[in-house]
Amino acid sequence: MSARPVVTRFAPSPTGYLHIGGARTALFNWLYARHTGGKFLLRIEDTDRARSTTEAIDAILDGMRWLGLDWDGHEYYQSQFWARHAEIAHKMLERGHAYRCYMTQDELAEQREKAKAERKPFRILSPWRDVIEEQGDKPFVIRLKAPQEGETVIDDQVQGRVTVQNSEIDDFILLRSDGTPTYMLAVVVDDHDMGVTHVIRGDDHLNNAFRQLAIIRAMGWPEPTYAHVPLIHGQDGAKLSKRHGAMGVDAYRDELGLLPEAVTNYLLRLGWGHGDDEIISREQAIEWFDLPQVGKSPSRFDFKKLENLNGHYIREAGDERLAGLIAPSLNLTGEQEALLVKAMPELKARAHTLHELADGARFLFVSRPLDVDEAAAALLTDETRGVLASAHAKLVALANWDQPVLEAAIREAAEDRGVKLGKLAQPLRAALTGRTTSPGIFDVLALLGREESLARIADQMEPK
Repeated sequence: MSARPVVTRFAPSPTGYLHIGGARTALFNWLYARHTGGKFLLRIEDTDRARSTTEAIDAILDGMRWLGLDWDGHEYYQSQFWARHAEIAHKMLERGHAYRCYMTQDELAEQREKAKAERKPFRILSPWRDVIEEQGDKPFVIRLKAPQEGETVIDDQVQGRVTVQNSEIDDFILLRSDGTPTYMLAVVVDDHDMGVTHVIRGDDHLNNAFRQLAIIRAMGWPEPTYAHVPLIHGQDGAKLSKRHGAMGVDAYRDELGLLPEAVTNYLLRLGWGHGDDEIISREQAIEWFDLPQVGKSPSRFDFKKLENLNGHYIREAGDERLAGLIAPSLNLTGEQEALLVKAMPELKARAHTLHELADGARFLFVSRPLDVDEAAAALLTDETRGVLASAHAKLVALANWDQPVLEAAIREAAEDRGVKLGKLAQPLRAALTGRTTSPGIFDVLALLGREESLARIADQMEPK
């Protein structure tokens, strides 16, 4: 009998943004499906109607698209299948794998207090477990009749063989008294109906797997292959929080100025590896990704590594694409955007983020007189203004504005003043850009052009 085609799924709850841990889960599911030639499905678990807003759903879909994680077919919405979930709960009831529980909240609280006093884990002990007869109009929930003897074993693709005694699995609720399904039931039914073969998710769901298997086995359904991936931790080893970087994917794009290929490359290396490879293309990731290479230990999120990786991808990115990404923040005209594209090879060599890239490009488009920052102003002294005047005189005399000619003129001006090139280049940079860092000074002159360059230098030649 041939193996079933691989079907993975990502099933986020739309109660906020697509956080970075969820993005990695989605990436691993997507890669495994693409690696095996299978399908990757997206299911929105919107059963918490109060918190599942349209904005939150849109944020998840937008984040997935930005990361390039396309799903097969349409997205599913769990709330559409409540009738099916209830149907399965009643089937389990008919087959003797579930029961109607009429326990009140007071009775449950009493059992909980008793377990607490005895310092034992709380386990439901329902007097209705073996009662078949209905109790009139009394409200009830439908509970799983969990196996009480033996053990359940999961051969997890990441965690290895994990065993739980069945006595530790409680009679959890399948269907609430208002007829709505619980998360535990809905997930199992949806995964079965969608044909999911591999459940790849965070290891905080490992305990749930044993409870969900009880439903699967009660229904006689095929069991999925499980892969529970360790969670991401901060640099200090604590569970990832907002201070560590547990923000929405949109914040990595908008607030941090990162490229999607850098984020996915970094997430891929958080818990998975291929030798010593750090820079991994999307094509390589699809070819190489497999579950046995996922580590068992939590990964530590390192912003510095992510920024450095982003710098690599900025240098690799097309100039027009980068210009298009940062042009809106600079409010450029079409003509100015063409200049930005021309300047991009020099600008992107120094940037780690799109914000740094935009900031580095700003000098090209500011109005005269320049707003000179404090560090640059310190370079514009009476002495250096004389040096600027020498450079200005050499540049005014040039017949053309080609870069080799510009370089020769500036070097000659430095020699005439008896100073090293750096002693001229730094105040010249301050005059031309208002800053102490920029692309190479000859590139700056070439990009600004003759008229603008000479005017900016002249602005700083007079004592202030």
